[in-house]
Formats: sequence, structure tokens, C-alpha cells
Amino acid sequence: MNVVWFKRDLRTSDHRALSEAASLGPILPLYVAEPELWRQPDVSARQWSFASECLLSLRAELAALGAPLVVRVGDIREVLTALNAHTTVTALYSHEETGNGWTFDRDRAVRSWCREHGVPWHEYPQNGVLRPHKQRNGWAAQRNRRMAEPLVHPPFAIKAVRGVDPGQIPGAGDLGLGIDNCPGRQAGGRQAAIATLESFLTERGATYRRAMSSPLTAETQCSRLSPHLAWGSLSMKEAQQATTLRLQQATAKPWAESLKSFSSRLHWHCHFMQKLEDEPSIEHSNLHPAYNGLRQTPDDSASFESWRRGETGVPFVDACMRYLNAAGWINFRMRAMLMSFASYQLWLDWRKPGEHLARQFTDYEPGIHWSQVQMQSGTTGMNTPRIYNPVKQGYDQDPRGEFIRRWIPELESVPDAFLQEPWRWEGHRAVLDKHYPAPIVDHLAARKRASDRIHALRRASGHRALATDIARRHGSRKRSTGRRQGSSRQWSMDFT
Repeated sequence: MNVVWFKRDLRTSDHRALSEAASLGPILPLYVAEPELWRQPDVSARQWSFASECLLSLRAELAALGAPLVVRVGDIREVLTALNAHTTVTALYSHEETGNGWTFDRDRAVRSWCREHGVPWHEYPQNGVLRPHKQRNGWAAQRNRRMAEPLVHPPFAIKAVRGVDPGQIPGAGDLGLGIDNCPGRQAGGRQAAIATLESFLTERGATYRRAMSSPLTAETQCSRLSPHLAWGSLSMKEAQQATTLRLQQATAKPWAESLKSFSSRLHWHCHFMQKLEDEPSIEHSNLHPAYNGLRQTPDDSASFESWRRGETGVPFVDACMRYLNAAGWINFRMRAMLMSFASYQLWLDWRKPGEHLARQFTDYEPGIHWSQVQMQSGTTGMNTPRIYNPVKQGYDQDPRGEFIRRWIPELESVPDAFLQEPWRWEGHRAVLDKHYPAPIVDHLAARKRASDRIHALRRASGHRALATDIARRHGSRKRSTGRRQGSSRQWSMDFT
């Protein structure tokens, strides 16, 4: 039998591994829920809840084609060994995965298992990430050619391997995941993915270009495709080709501008994933070593906990964090601001805040996440530091305070004019440190201190030469638009 191993590609459409294996004879579609993976510090129950809904959808799709999805809980090598004892595994088929460090090590172990048992493992790309890849020159052209290739249609029918118990899809508790209340989480599954894509391209996306920056409008007018792309209920190629077709049909200027912006963000999605593919250490180590030890101060757990709970005393920061905690998603600019505030105003090392945000994002994509965490923390060396002023962001993105009032009811008595900065209101003593915390940091003074430290380091001898080398390995080759590098390339999931 040929085993098709599903990972973060939970669909039957545009699935080359499935189609190739099915054309050769009986197959066993397999998903393994790996408890050790779900014990890693960057994963969460909300992510599993989304993935399990995708698995239910995938199981129905495969059943309609004639082969049930087999689900197991455990170590993939032990599962393959058991299957091999039941019926000889002829070959293993899967998509390539640019995941976290744990999945990278696991894939190496699976490759060793395949060599030991004489089982060929056929891996196929499912996005614009190139493997192997030695340099950035020409990357964009190769990625675009891949995105233009014809979609792979599902098999008309699949010949199943008989006598294998399909198994149950485990719950979060079965994987050791705790309670994770996320009432606003998006629903997973193929139907939800297609409906989300269609509604964005035909209705919601008309004002995307100007609406994506504010959490008030982004909730409905961003594509919201990011979790479906992260878990593979929709392929990148499907999203790119549908967008290209819609752009060709667009006659109204706002639609054309929005679709061009969205298409560019699909490109950047792959661009940032390529960075982790090329340099897996980005997940754990500063891209530019000059920043090693920069924030190695004693861990200020009080500041981190206040930030994590949305209780820093800076209303717009706290509103964004509370929204994220409840929804599992927030728009790109607010992701960048949250990470910037933790890194600069609170001067926290990026790893712990980065892990928290990873757990909160239902659409967590390691390749994008860790590149952006470092970019927003100023440790890449090649990007211009961007230190957000959270109060200015509040005035810009929530000028009437609607978002803050929705998520911070403790400020109900504060007048609109002082909602972004309640400490400036003459009546603040009735609210601050009674119903809502006073600011845990002077954000302007902290911003100045952080800026001075970062720029002093960047002026140090040897910084520029290494930064140039990093840009040569990881930077975009896209022609400059006149903006400073890093100034317009925000959190890559801004298209979501």
C-alpha cells in the first residue's frame, strides 16, 4: 500500500501527493496526531480545534472518494511500523512542511525510518517555498511560475486499503491540551475555506486596501484566509489563481487596488516562510548575533503577564490583546504593534512574547511568525527598526474609541477625549488602579530609551557588514518603491 501522510495540507483538491499515490494503486490516507508536537510551547488547543474541524471535513471528502481517513495518536514512526506489519508499506507520500523545530527533527527521524525499512518517501511542494534553495536571486520568478502551474484535481475515485480501523479524531484533552476559551475562533474545514475565499473576492474585499489596518474594519474586510492556508484546507496556489482571475475581471479601481495588494501579500507569505526554510535557527536565535544579550535582563514576569492579559494600562494595546485572546486572530498592524510594545516599551526578549502570540494565533505559521517576531523586535539587523507609538496607533486606527470601549468596559466612565490616554483625564483617580490599571510603563520614555539602545548598536563597528550579508541571504529582490526597507512590509499575515 501507498501511505499518504497528511500534515498541514488538510484537503483533497490541489493535493499532488494524494493524486500521485492514488494513480498507482491502493492507498491509506493517514493523519497522525502527535502528542509530543502538541506539548511544544508554540501550539495550543485553539489551533487543534481548528485542525480537528479540518480533519472532519477531510474525512468526509476522502470517504466520498472511497478511502476513509485513518487517524492515529502517537509517534509517526511507531504508527508506520504498525501499518507496515499489517500490510507492507510500498511508499510514503506527503507534502513538504516548513514547520517548527520539532517538526523539522521529526521529519529527519521519519526519513531515517524510511531508509531503514526500504520505503521511498516522495515529498512535493505545496506553496512557494523552494527546497533545496541556495540563494534569493531568482526566487520570486520561481515562486510565481509554481503558482501559475495547473491545479491538481482530486482523484475521481480512490482504491482503499481494507481492514484498517479508521480511528477517532482526538479531542484537545486527549493531546494534553488545556482549556482554551476562544469564542470568536473561525471555523475550520474545506467548505468554510471556499466560502471565505469567495466572499472576500466578490464582496468583502472591495475596501481591503484601506480597511486592513484598523481592527474595526479588518475583522470583516480582510480575507480571513490565514488559518485555512496555515492548515491547508485551501492551497496557496488556489488562493493565488483565484485572486489573479478576479483581478483580471475587476473593472472598478478600488477592487483592482485591493486585489493587487492582496496578491502581493500572498507573495510575501511565501517570502517569509522561505526565510525559516533557509535558516531554521530563526525560531530560537537572533538573526543578527550583535543583538545577543541585548535584552538579557532579569525576566520581568509582571510586565509579561500584564501584556499577556491585556492589562498594561495602555488602552489600545490592551484592547488588541483581549480581542486576540478571544478571537484567535487580529490584523497585521496590530500584531506588529503588540510585538513592538513587548520588545521596546517593555524591553522583553522576543522569545517568550513570541511563543505567547504563536499560541494565540489560530493561523500560526512558524515560517512567517518567527521571521516577523524578530523583524518587529529589531533583531534581524537588516530591517529598519519600527517602534510603534501605541497611543498614536489608537488615535489613527480607533479614532472614536469604539474598539477600546468594546474590549475594555472598565473605562466606561472615561470621556471620549481621554479614552486613548485616561491618565490625562482629571478624574482618572476614580478609575486607574481601581477598575483599570495605571500604565505599567511611560510608553514615550521607554520608546526613547529603546530607540537609543537599538540605534547605538546599529552604529557599532561590524554591524553593517553582517547586516548586508543577512540581507543578501534573506532580503527581497523586489525593486525598491522608494520606501525604506522594512517600513511597508508589516506582519506578513496582513492579508488575512
